[in-house]
Amino acid sequence: MKQKLPSGQRRILLVDDDADLLLLISMRLKSKGYEVASVNSGAKALAQLPVIRPHVVVTDQRMPGMDGLALFEAIQKRQPQLPVIVLTAHGTIPDAVEATRRGIFSYLVKPFDANILLDNIDKAMQQGMYHQSADTPSQVDESWREEILSKSAAMESLLQQAHATAVTDVSILIQSQTGTGKELLARAIHKASPRAAEPFVAFNCAAIPESLIESELFGHAAGAFTGATRAHAGLFMAANKGTVFLDEIGDMPMAAQAKLLRVLERQEVRPVGTTDNLPINVRIIAATHHDLAEKVQQGSFREDLYYRLNVITLELPPLAERREDILLMAYHFCQKLSEKNHKPSCHFAPEATELLISAPWPGNVRQLYNTVEQCVVLTPTPVISRSLVARALRHKSEKLLSLNDAREQFERDYLIRLLNLTEGNIALSARLAERNRTEFYNLLSRHGLDPEQFRKLPDTP
Repeated sequence: MKQKLPSGQRRILLVDDDADLLLLISMRLKSKGYEVASVNSGAKALAQLPVIRPHVVVTDQRMPGMDGLALFEAIQKRQPQLPVIVLTAHGTIPDAVEATRRGIFSYLVKPFDANILLDNIDKAMQQGMYHQSADTPSQVDESWREEILSKSAAMESLLQQAHATAVTDVSILIQSQTGTGKELLARAIHKASPRAAEPFVAFNCAAIPESLIESELFGHAAGAFTGATRAHAGLFMAANKGTVFLDEIGDMPMAAQAKLLRVLERQEVRPVGTTDNLPINVRIIAATHHDLAEKVQQGSFREDLYYRLNVITLELPPLAERREDILLMAYHFCQKLSEKNHKPSCHFAPEATELLISAPWPGNVRQLYNTVEQCVVLTPTPVISRSLVARALRHKSEKLLSLNDAREQFERDYLIRLLNLTEGNIALSARLAERNRTEFYNLLSRHGLDPEQFRKLPDTP
């Protein structure tokens, strides 16, 4: 029999425009040990998803603006595994059937029995992606993702997908720009999988000469070629029962692609210089910054291997599309690198943080890490100045933007600066911008900015 998650680890997002009902349901849920966050609109609920990371959403059906079903559809796009319970005072059997068909966990008509709601929430948690099997500890173990620093909605949606696929054995293709953290995501998926206790072996397909790839992947016998003085098991055998991460798979030579395909199809390897086929049991995660579908069309990547690897595709967003995470990572790197270089703990001046937030970051997280490292090494004081950040970034001239693009970029950077200066205070930000609150919220929504992300920064000296 499945047990309930422990108190303090059962988070519920409650959405209702009726303040009295919101308070009443919230009190009942809290009395049962749930952590409850309450909001009065669908828009606010979406803004809170990456912050609260609820296990279940309970929402009213009829609300001004975004109603309960529209909220459910929006949640499905972001976190398809998150169970949603809809409450309504106007329910009919056809409505309930339609809601269930669309994937809503349950559909309760007001007035409802509190025990029925509690029972539905408990079942939703057991069914959701955080459910625990009968033979595992009854707790939400999120250690699998602890190395990935993020509070952005884009990354949260990706991590939910990653966790959902981790429990299976299907092949995964991670598609993203260079420097976004593809190997970090692959390791997180391995940690969340049933293979977590087995080896995780990474191989960069672009870093090994073509003549050595087969030997490195599949092993070789002693004397198989010049210099092979001893037998080598190879990466696949070293990772047996675990996970193989093939980075930059798009750069693998065609001859090696054919041999890799045979290994994946037969689940066995033949070391170079032998006639023995050795059975293997590995899970494959591949990654590339190339568009593999385009390489298939160009004839530089095998179509059959592409479909073998591309069962599930995960797309890591570039750092410029997850700006909420920049300061979170920058402060973490700052602390880590201060310790590494035996320097006093340091932090960024306000002008420096503005530059960090607004920089283009073509090199993504890797560039951010290198930038912070240079600043930590060179700063003569615990406060990192804007000039040091600018020097580390080494800005290059860019092509002239169109008027519309320039206006959009200025408006976004202006809003980021305002929110940073006011620490997410909407009333103050709106006054400084000389806009009413509604207009200001609309501006934030258009640029995908969440004021909550600017209110609590990591502790600084």
